[in-house]
Formats: sequence, structure tokens, C-alpha cells
Amino acid sequence: MLPVSTTRPDTTADELSAYLSAHLREARAGHSLSHEVAVQLLTCSDEFLPELLATARALKEQFRPGVITYSRKVFIPLTNLCRDYCGYCTYRRDPGDSGAHTMTPEEVLAVAREGEKLGCTEALFSLGDKPETLFPEMRETLRRLGYRSTLHYLEAMCELVLRETRLLPHANPGLLNATWIERLRASNPSLGLMLESTSNRLAQAHPSDRTPDKLPALRLKTIEDAGKLGVPFTTGILIGIGETMQDRVESLLAIKRLHERYGHIQEVIIQNFRVKPPIPMAAWPEPSTGDMLRTIAVARLLLHNINIQAPPNLTENGYERLLEAGINDWGGISPLTPDYINPEAPWPQLLDLQRRTEAAGQVLKQRLPVYPEFVPSVIARGGLLSEKLGAAMDEHRYARAA
Repeated sequence: MLPVSTTRPDTTADELSAYLSAHLREARAGHSLSHEVAVQLLTCSDEFLPELLATARALKEQFRPGVITYSRKVFIPLTNLCRDYCGYCTYRRDPGDSGAHTMTPEEVLAVAREGEKLGCTEALFSLGDKPETLFPEMRETLRRLGYRSTLHYLEAMCELVLRETRLLPHANPGLLNATWIERLRASNPSLGLMLESTSNRLAQAHPSDRTPDKLPALRLKTIEDAGKLGVPFTTGILIGIGETMQDRVESLLAIKRLHERYGHIQEVIIQNFRVKPPIPMAAWPEPSTGDMLRTIAVARLLLHNINIQAPPNLTENGYERLLEAGINDWGGISPLTPDYINPEAPWPQLLDLQRRTEAAGQVLKQRLPVYPEFVPSVIARGGLLSEKLGAAMDEHRYARAA
């Protein structure tokens, strides 16, 4: 067997498999995976893939034995105006575009109340990045509503939902500074921002002159500031947008380093790029299911005891296969609202999600927008958020049965 530190250029397939198997045994025992080995696992052969998946599943079972979670949510697209022009996005609009819309407080509350009737516990707020800095129309909309910025409006709508319903807000507003993280944590038990990638070379996905909010250093700064403030945080990577395998590993390791320093990463999403006809990247190749399985499994090996999620609606022909790679969460699923980011991909029905999860030998549990292990720190904040969170959870800090 080769030593577990390196491979030679003339390594045979059998030798490479033995080399990788040795590292998988070490990973199963709790040892860290090197950058080099992680990259090799991302491109492992189909013959070796079952061993990789089995190791990832074993680590998941050490972390969350027998349980897969999800959050029952309503999706609130507060505004789809955005100053960024990402190559993969169909969510964003310019003023005057078909479908361009900023929700009113009445619309926000109506959606939240309908979700409440259906047993939802999360109000997921998504919105474009700082549209008022680019569009005078958005500045006028905000003036008419009585707010100075989109973030001020978001803050008020999170407070409205928290005050008037049983739902708990979870906001994904893009880049935030420490002041805004501090303000939003008063009404949000958790916040989120996809890192997507640490690569600065993604010209197709993020044209440098048209995506000021996609600079990796700025996104890492937001995630770090949330850590300094002790805010449970959801982040993740987007695969298939032009990054290399080395980029994927470095992105996961960047998240891991922040969690090791601050302990606040409550969830890492592994999301696959999906082609949509109107986007600039409409001819771009999509990641295969095998690519997703390898990436999720490597994420589990690198991140160990961090919750890992993959959205089931973005995998065709058997989303339950994602369970083989070591996820322990399906993310937010809505019985009411569509996935406004990927409108072509409907959510699975909750009964179907439960059936497929149980067929894989797992119990499906509904969680809140903050994971159970992070609940005590949020409760300790006090105030209305603490009261509402306490009322929403059961004795195990999952969502209380309706």
C-alpha cells in the first residue's frame, strides 16, 4: 500500500483506490482529510464511489443517528430588484421588467398567516442586494413605504411576522455589516448567506463589473462577523458555475475554518447549478447527480459534525439518493409557496419526502429555522424572539407538533 501522504504520477487504479481507502478509514476514525485527498475523492471512479458514500453515511450516523430534518416554511420574496447581475439567476429583476415586484406589508403578513395555517414555522425572507443603490424606482418605493433602505424595510417585516404570527423569520439579505447583523438578530434566530465559492475567477457566473456583492472576501467577512456576534448562520457552496475541484475544497475549508474559530455555522448547503432558459449561462453544463454525491460526501468528510443540506427539488429522478452521501437535512420545504429562486423545480410533497426518507431507514423530523444545538444561545437573548422560539419548540428543540 502507498503511504497515506502522497501519490505518484504513475499510480495504478488499484494503488489509488488503496491510497484513498486508507484515508477514508482515517476519516471515519475522526482524522482530518487533506486538501489533496479531498480533490482526488471529488473525481474518484464510479467503482470507488460506493466506498466514499458508505464512509460519508457512517460519519453522518455518528453525528445524527437515524434522523433527517427539514424546515416547513413559507418563502417570502420581499423584493426581486437587485443591483447584481449574476449569470445563473432568474430571480432578479430590473424595475419595469415583467414580474418585478416589492411586497407590501399586507402581502407579507398574508403569506405568513396562510403558512401558519399549514403548520409552517419558518418565514424565509429572500431579496435582492441593495437595489436602492442602483434604482431610483426602489428608492421611491421605500420612501412611499416609509423606510430609508431595503434593509430597514426587511427589519420591519421580520419584526411584523415575529409579532403577528407563530412563524420565525430567517433572512437571506446578501452582504451585511456587523451593525446590521446585530439589528436583524433581534428578530431572526438565524441568518444566512451563501458563500458560493472562494474563487475570484468565475467570470461567467459573476461578471466583475456587474456583481459587486459576490466578491468572496466580502461574503467571508459577513459570515465571520456573524460568528463574532454568535449568530447561528447558514451558508454553503454552489457547484457547477465554473469553479475547479480545488475551489470546491477550498470553499468548504474556508467555512470549516470560520466554524472552528466561532462555532456558529449551523448548516452548510451543497447546491447544484441548474440551467434556466433566460439566463446568460443557459448553455452551461449542469453538475451530474454523481458530481453532487461526491461533493456532498467530501463535504461530510471535511466538515464532520456540521449539518449538511442539499435541496431535494434540484435533483431529478430520485432525490433520495442524496441521503446516500451523508446529508442530514433537506432544507426548507414549503406546502404553500414555490421556490422563487428555482421556480422550474417544485418542492416535493411532504408525504413523499417522508416516504422516501423512511425507506432509507431514517426518521423525518421537522426542525425550526435554528437547529436544536443552537437554540439555547438564541433563547438566552431574551425578548419576544426568545418567547416565540420557546413556544415553537418541543422538548428536544425541534418544531412542536401542531
